[in-house]
Amino acid sequence: PPDNVTSHCFHVNGNPTNPYCLAVPGIIDAYQRCVRIVKLNGPTLFAHVINCVASECSAQSQGSNPNHKYTILMIITDGVIMDMDDTIHAIVQASKLPLSIVIIGVGGDSFESMCYLDGDDVLLKSPKTKEIASRDIVQFVKMRDYKGAECGPRLARDVLEEVPSQVVQYFISKGIFPSPPNKAQTGTPVL
Repeated sequence: PPDNVTSHCFHVNGNPTNPYCLAVPGIIDAYQRCVRIVKLNGPTLFAHVINCVASECSAQSQGSNPNHKYTILMIITDGVIMDMDDTIHAIVQASKLPLSIVIIGVGGDSFESMCYLDGDDVLLKSPKTKEIASRDIVQFVKMRDYKGAECGPRLARDVLEEVPSQVVQYFISKGIFPSPPNKAQTGTPVL
């Protein structure tokens, strides 16, 4: 996009030098602009984009002075995953990083495989290495479940529902705890 080349990894806001969206309204705005210029087609491949983002997260979290950023990757898809084994392996590897993955299914597909990736009940196991994910980092929702005037707030709540606990799990696993509030702060600190 927008050069008529099939790409499985591009920035939905169209800006590779600043690929970030501010909050849910920013994501929705970027998606609405993007969907006008992007033609969705298959195959649906997730592993490459997960590995690209995981590589960025890994670089940020390494070294003697790692920054304490946490990334949320949002994947909007209309199809069934064609690289499921590679995707599961990528998610298992990424579960060690400061990363959560939100997948939003659009359209009429069953999305059964997406539900499997959302490891709420059982942590994913790599079919390649048999390694088990260190934590659940995927949240999946079907867009068709959100209709009407109240869909925005419900969608935002459900999409981000698991992210706070995923962030806390990651930082605790790394022995990183919040700094005590400074005396100039007012109000109650929020995790």
